[in-house]
Amino acid sequence: MTPAVLFVGNFLSSSIKHRHYCEDLTDRLELRGWRLVRTSAHMGRARRMLDMLHVTWARRSSYDLAHVDVFSGPAFTWAELVCAELRSLSKPFVLTLRGGNLPAFARQSPRRTRRLFASAARVTAPSRYLRETMLEYRPDIVVLPNAVDVAHELGARDRIGARMIWVRSFHAIYNPVMAIDVLERVARSVPDATLTMVGHDKGDGSLAAVQQRAHALGVTDRLQIVGGVPKRQIPSLLAKADVFLNTADIDNTPVSVVEAMAAGLCVVSTSVGGIPYLLTNGGDAVLVPARAPDAMAAAVVRLCNEEDVALRMSRTARSHAAAWDWRPVLDQWERLLHEVRARV
Repeated sequence: MTPAVLFVGNFLSSSIKHRHYCEDLTDRLELRGWRLVRTSAHMGRARRMLDMLHVTWARRSSYDLAHVDVFSGPAFTWAELVCAELRSLSKPFVLTLRGGNLPAFARQSPRRTRRLFASAARVTAPSRYLRETMLEYRPDIVVLPNAVDVAHELGARDRIGARMIWVRSFHAIYNPVMAIDVLERVARSVPDATLTMVGHDKGDGSLAAVQQRAHALGVTDRLQIVGGVPKRQIPSLLAKADVFLNTADIDNTPVSVVEAMAAGLCVVSTSVGGIPYLLTNGGDAVLVPARAPDAMAAAVVRLCNEEDVALRMSRTARSHAAAWDWRPVLDQWERLLHEVRARV
């Protein structure tokens, strides 16, 4: 019989209209016949932490092993507490590392990091970047990439224009204001340049800052802010664009970038965190320094002017995205979970 698994992470889509990766992963495992327990869907840090601890204990007879997402900051403490509870229940568990800021956090708290990692049956990371930067805390970290539905996303392109798209949360770490600066600079050389921005508002003032900058630079007529949308709508929005902008200051291996690659967009991204592990400058993307709107705009203009370069990059990106398809990634997850269960 397929073992039952407790998944501990952020299942918040019913409240914030944004699906975390663990929601897609659990839904797809369930379709393959896995029995799952999920926590938590509660908003608010304290309430979510208490729910995670409550479900882990109260549903202990409903699962055989657990999977816990590990973020930096206060969320790291949640993982520590949940894993302590799992150890007291003699439940094996898998950790998955999340967030581009986790390496910096680990450097500040190396003992806590090593202790937590050592307590897990397996530790996984969604990128080579997180694996390589965290190997000193656990030498056998396994890379299981954040998957996308490549077969659904793929689309051929016969031209590249200046229809730009940005898909992230409106939060300072993703530097959405930089996308407005890029739009204004590109528009100086490409008269039909436009920008669509997709993502939910994290409430730190970034969305208002974007709107203010667009007004100040006189590009509001070129800008469409869609806001947060269901994940199923992302492919149709990507299909209407040519160039994907990733302006983040801190990053790991964003699913939005992989989705853009699979859709055949030309990706222009800051070279931060795990991005150089995911993308190859001049191959499947153009990488520029963080907080460098002039460099990013120049890259977009070049792609518009050198169509042969742009189309070659588009084809290369679509080819590389195949490694993130859901089918092989789910196969890897199933093997790992069965392996952990077999150790008990």
